[in-house]
Amino acid sequence: MRRFGSRPALLTSLLLTAALAVGCGGGSKSSSSGSGLEKKTVTVAALPVVDSAGLHVAVKQKLFQAEGLNVKLVPVAKSTDAVPALKNGQVDVIAGGNYVSFIEMYATHAMNIRIVSDAADSAPRFMAAMVAKDSPIKQPKDLEGKKIAVHIPNNIQSLTFNEVLKANNVDPSKVHYVQVLFPQMGAALQKHQIDVALTAEPFGTDMQRKLGARMVLDAGGAPVTDLPVSGYFSTQDWVTKYPKTAAAFQRALEKGQQLASSDRKQVESVLPGYAHVDAQTASVLSLPGYASDINPARIQRLLDLMQTNGLLKSKIDAKSLIFSPSGK
Repeated sequence: MRRFGSRPALLTSLLLTAALAVGCGGGSKSSSSGSGLEKKTVTVAALPVVDSAGLHVAVKQKLFQAEGLNVKLVPVAKSTDAVPALKNGQVDVIAGGNYVSFIEMYATHAMNIRIVSDAADSAPRFMAAMVAKDSPIKQPKDLEGKKIAVHIPNNIQSLTFNEVLKANNVDPSKVHYVQVLFPQMGAALQKHQIDVALTAEPFGTDMQRKLGARMVLDAGGAPVTDLPVSGYFSTQDWVTKYPKTAAAFQRALEKGQQLASSDRKQVESVLPGYAHVDAQTASVLSLPGYASDINPARIQRLLDLMQTNGLLKSKIDAKSLIFSPSGK
């Protein structure tokens, strides 16, 4: 189980030198128009991943300003790198963090998180078990005994993929997970350092296009389709201190999520600018689901799966994790 190091100096440097102040100008007016907000600038640590497209769509469509908010985006390489900054108030929200890591923090009392919004849900081909074009692996059963690369051990990838393996009559205890970061999986596959890359978009499409890699099993398909995999996180202290600001941020973000979900072109238009995905790749990659509201039953499904697989010692009620504005 991954533990989380503290990098305050790194985050301070990021915030001072790499922060991107994004003015969300224009857009339609909301009923509040910023009136009564406790603070009007929200600093968001955001990963350059497909999961965060709803945030960038909301920025582009100026949905935050419609709520009276200015959003300052701070790029980070890993969501957990931003945890110290979230704790000390340098950032207000972490975008695109994987649920397992942040739920583990909550369960171990490392941080009293609140989920502000969903980011991405598992969807067909969004995550995939990829093999080299000359690999002898042809079917799911061939995965037994093989070395499978994951970005973070004992986390969302292996948790969901174990369910997919079982659904395909593969014994999860007979595969061997090793850590390889997403950007390095293609090279590791080429050098035969691993047998399988358990990857996510856009890396899967990139491997297919550049290396001729093959998908041997859809890791985003049944039975994990629609399972929440990443979200937007703040702390209980922050949403308690700034409830109107948190609610306004949530409303704008959910509208961005809805646009990302209903219009693929919205996602394709923002990916090249923040995720380093060229327009051609953006047009063909497999997108995750972008839920436009937080469904406690869906979060509970993930929590129960974590408990069943030993990632949680006791049951957690999903409603205790979710920020819900009064009156919603």
